[in-house]
Amino acid sequence: MLDTVREVHTPEGVALQLPAAGPVPRAVAWLIDLLLRGAILTVGAVVLGMVGRFGSGLNLILVFVIVWAYPVVFEARFGGQTPGKRAMSLRVVAADGAPIGWMASLVRNLMRTVDMLPFGYGAGLVASFADPWSRRLGDMVAGTLVIHAPRERIRLQALEVVAQAPAVPLRAQEQAAVIAFAERAHTLTPERQQELADLVAPVTHARGERGVARLLGIANWLLGRRA
Repeated sequence: MLDTVREVHTPEGVALQLPAAGPVPRAVAWLIDLLLRGAILTVGAVVLGMVGRFGSGLNLILVFVIVWAYPVVFEARFGGQTPGKRAMSLRVVAADGAPIGWMASLVRNLMRTVDMLPFGYGAGLVASFADPWSRRLGDMVAGTLVIHAPRERIRLQALEVVAQAPAVPLRAQEQAAVIAFAERAHTLTPERQQELADLVAPVTHARGERGVARLLGIANWLLGRRA
């Protein structure tokens, strides 16, 4: 199946192009994560096995964490990317392009138990071929989408700005609009950047160049770039 593009229009009039990832790159990313988790569990079993019965108990906890918490924590805390997705330049986002939250990540990963039926992710594969944006059942239920997200998607202009939390809570559509601005800022003139940034001065509490920098900082914060 060929990758397709999902276009989302925010209330602010921003058109987001979300390049949905097909089954093949997603499968490769899943395999990378599987190998990584397998390596962690193998090393953990060997090390904890030396501790005796107490170590066996800790190993059971480790297995639970790696199997269930691994994808949820990475997706919700690190910009929708597990190590496998990062290696394949993929990202999980909300259906409207906003960053994925904890609940959505939990739901989509719990639904893997259904996607895996009857075996080998059969149900999930059938669903991904039937859906225009290659979503498995877990994505449909959680309202999420896996997209291509090249490492250089946010250009240097945004990356140089320190991440800053927004002064006021942002709705999902507003978050998507901020990220879209950061992605396209390098294609705009400084005057146009400031003009757009001034429209959201109530959010940035700044205008002009400071408003642009503040908006780029918020985008980095939304994408999990806390460093």
